[in-house]
Amino acid sequence: MKQILTLLTVLVLAPLAALHGANALKPSGKPWVTVGGDGKLSYQSTSNGDRILDFSHAGYGGGGVRLPVVPVRKEVAPSGGDDSASIQAAIDAVAALPLTDGFRGAVLLKPGIFHSAKPLTISNDGVVLRGAGAGKDGTVIEMTGDPHVCVTLTGERLRFPKEDAAASIPITDDYVPSGALSFTVKDATGLLAGDTLLIRRPATAKWIHYMGMDTLVRNGKPQTWMKADSLITAERTIQAIQGNRIMLSVPLTDAIDARFLAPGSAVAVKTTVPRRLVNCGVESLRINSPPPSGTLAEKNNSAAALDRCEDCWLKDIAMHDTLENVRVLAGARRITLEGVHAVHTATVAKGAGYPADFLIIGSQVLLNRCSSAGDGSFYVGTLNTSATLNVALNCQFRGTGSIQPHMHWSTGLLIDSCQLPDGRIEFINRNTAGSGHGWAIGWAVAWNCTAKTLDVQQPPGAINWCIGCTGKLKESSASTGPWLSSPGARTLPSSLYLAQLQDRLGKSALTNIGY
Repeated sequence: MKQILTLLTVLVLAPLAALHGANALKPSGKPWVTVGGDGKLSYQSTSNGDRILDFSHAGYGGGGVRLPVVPVRKEVAPSGGDDSASIQAAIDAVAALPLTDGFRGAVLLKPGIFHSAKPLTISNDGVVLRGAGAGKDGTVIEMTGDPHVCVTLTGERLRFPKEDAAASIPITDDYVPSGALSFTVKDATGLLAGDTLLIRRPATAKWIHYMGMDTLVRNGKPQTWMKADSLITAERTIQAIQGNRIMLSVPLTDAIDARFLAPGSAVAVKTTVPRRLVNCGVESLRINSPPPSGTLAEKNNSAAALDRCEDCWLKDIAMHDTLENVRVLAGARRITLEGVHAVHTATVAKGAGYPADFLIIGSQVLLNRCSSAGDGSFYVGTLNTSATLNVALNCQFRGTGSIQPHMHWSTGLLIDSCQLPDGRIEFINRNTAGSGHGWAIGWAVAWNCTAKTLDVQQPPGAINWCIGCTGKLKESSASTGPWLSSPGARTLPSSLYLAQLQDRLGKSALTNIGY
């Protein structure tokens, strides 16, 4: 153990392997994030400006906003038979009511056992499905019938307007760092504060080669990590404009490096905000399912799915033996999962892969005081480039599973003050796993966590951090240094997310989310 700690100390003080050529940061020994005497946070950056990004924008309302308490407009009692039609009818009735301050009302499921053989769907703004508590004496939904998703929150298909050349403005910076809140465009004429931008770059063959992802071969067959010239896109709002410099309200999670791009191919596209479902939630109930069977490829019951929505939430939910319990899909953003708890007494055979208890493909998702218990799963998994700026805060995971981003370059993930006493935190290159999952995550942070093992690998041109964490560090992690800080001992601030939230919005923002 002494030898391991000695090695870790050397790694902390060693120069960072070249991230972007000869200009790599040589750390001064200062922490990546510090709290000043005035209580404000300061950040250490690489010489290119990359830094631990501000994760405080994750969650309902963009972070620090209290979840609404919506008045009851309809009540449903259990019938003893299949209740799915009566529950859906109550949801539809409330959905037909007029909006008042952004809300229509809540459907209250009275205490007792409901049976649901068909999916329940919320698809109109301002509707909440609420039970009488997630305990056994509260509201219990027993899933019956063919496998399905118990509750889905989804809006209409996201429709961005057809783009024209005039709306696509080249980004002129040689390098836009991860965590950046601004960048320069060729001509900001016509742009205004409050406009929505799609900020995008192609995943060029040159960049894919730099990442080492063009040589993946499995069983003699080439594997595709990302299709060359597929687009990596971030949706952002303009905060302010100074000349041709654009200031954003939410930071960018991934770097834009002109070395790997054709001139003018990194662009900001002015667009209009697509129509998403807003201000909907599911609260205070328990969802039970028969144990799953077969492999991941076969159909099994799932508890909840959210897509094409923003500023929505799940709160005080218990899930028993559902598979891939909660899925936050690519069209969802600014979502809070608070006090959502999963228990699986059985899981599926390995087959095509393991299920994820909390699967995040969307952005700005906050898991707050959630938990999962059981073996054979990814407790938190991310998927694809749409999964950005997501946070798991003060979560408890029991069993031999792992937190592991799954594939295809998600960016900006914070695992903050989470406990996995028998599990793993893995920010890794999955290489040829699956269909060529490759580098699964960049610009991720494990902060003051406890796990049995930690595997924090370093992608080319990016950093994954491990700060204040306790657990056995795998040898594959120990190839560079300053990404690792305070091993085996908690660091300050105690919670990065909460410190960033207070720094940006004040102490009231912490009170709003229960701290």
